[in-house]
Amino acid sequence: MERDVTQLTARHTYGTWRYQKGWAPLHVTRAEGCHFWDASGKRYLDLSSQLVCSNLGHQNQAVADAICEQAQKLAFIGPAFACDVRADLSVALLDVMPRGIDKFFFATSGTEANETAMRIARLYTGKNKILARYTSYHGSTAGSMAATGDWRRWATEPVGTMPWVLHGPEVNCYRCPLGRTYPECGTACADYLAYMIDHENDIAAVIVEPVVGTNGVLVPPPEYLPRLAALCKQRGVLLIADEVMTGWGRTGQWFAVDHWDVTPDILVTAKGITNAMAPLGVCATSRTIADHFDDHFFACGHTYEAHPLTLAPAIAAIAEYKRLDLIQRARTVGEQLGARLRELAAKHPSVGEVRGIGMFWALELVRDRATREPFNTPQDKVARKPLVVDAVTAKLMELGVFCMGWVSHLVIAPPLIIDDAAIDDAIAALDQALAIADARV
Repeated sequence: MERDVTQLTARHTYGTWRYQKGWAPLHVTRAEGCHFWDASGKRYLDLSSQLVCSNLGHQNQAVADAICEQAQKLAFIGPAFACDVRADLSVALLDVMPRGIDKFFFATSGTEANETAMRIARLYTGKNKILARYTSYHGSTAGSMAATGDWRRWATEPVGTMPWVLHGPEVNCYRCPLGRTYPECGTACADYLAYMIDHENDIAAVIVEPVVGTNGVLVPPPEYLPRLAALCKQRGVLLIADEVMTGWGRTGQWFAVDHWDVTPDILVTAKGITNAMAPLGVCATSRTIADHFDDHFFACGHTYEAHPLTLAPAIAAIAEYKRLDLIQRARTVGEQLGARLRELAAKHPSVGEVRGIGMFWALELVRDRATREPFNTPQDKVARKPLVVDAVTAKLMELGVFCMGWVSHLVIAPPLIIDDAAIDDAIAALDQALAIADARV
């Protein structure tokens, strides 16, 4: 009897961040490059690199070979031991990380790596509190979820609310949380965080996504991150850069902080480090922090830390980014993609703003361009109200394009290898699908 993979999946496994009733996940049978195929043979262009992680494109052969070779060579050894692949990845990371970041803790997700970063900050400083921002996502374990500012935290409360995690305003020049206008604002959102540090008096670290990810691809003005780094340093507070989504060429640099010549005290990354073909997260620290633990207890660890099967594909992926010159390509092709999206927006009154950097873009959908009123809010999402963005993404799927929709915006983040023909296909599909939102303006 032929099995129904979609039905089996929905009945016996959990769909993440959703009500389970009505979930009917698409049965995917293969993926290659910028596309994947369902069980009927229909092809889909992956316009969001799945969860903004398949940066090299699907099924990169060099990365797949590295996993296979490592499985035959040394599939597992505990984190108390040294092995070639652990040393080799450390050397490869030193070549691409911001200068001064040179000691690494290898986890199995960005969530775990962020959790580790916050613990290291508290151990190093002897202080307790972590300052995060609203409109942020840092993971799904207890500490990282507490640091998360978006609607996903709500359902986990009170567990998701911890007294040692505070939230301040994000940088969002389209919808400023302080009601100000750039550049007259003088990046008051950064000053606000400094004000919080001064009045809380027990802040170990500030954790930020240098470019906010799924919550809107919010690109800060050029002076924001350098100013925030300086304000933190003046106060003896560590800066943690969550580059889980923005690392590995996504923004047109190895890491987003490189755009503003900022070296954080701790940098966290995951996703694109292995092209998402193996689960690896990295918590990377400065040498100053590393030296502290020579004579202070390092209270972090788990069984799968520095797992060889996760490290080998990272080495191969870094080599592929270099071989294919994808960091530069993300800048040049990203500029072209941004220009195409702005041309598209001019035709569609439902697009309030196009914003992005490198190969990371968002289309903000609005009911009214003048007032910037969104079609939907996070409260609508949680209350299971129909979302306009979901209707748009459903039309895109019908047209053979997968694109992540998030409350009231689309996340455009294709594999860095995307070619002109695929971009043409994406723009044509978006042109059709946005008519659904236009009709509700």
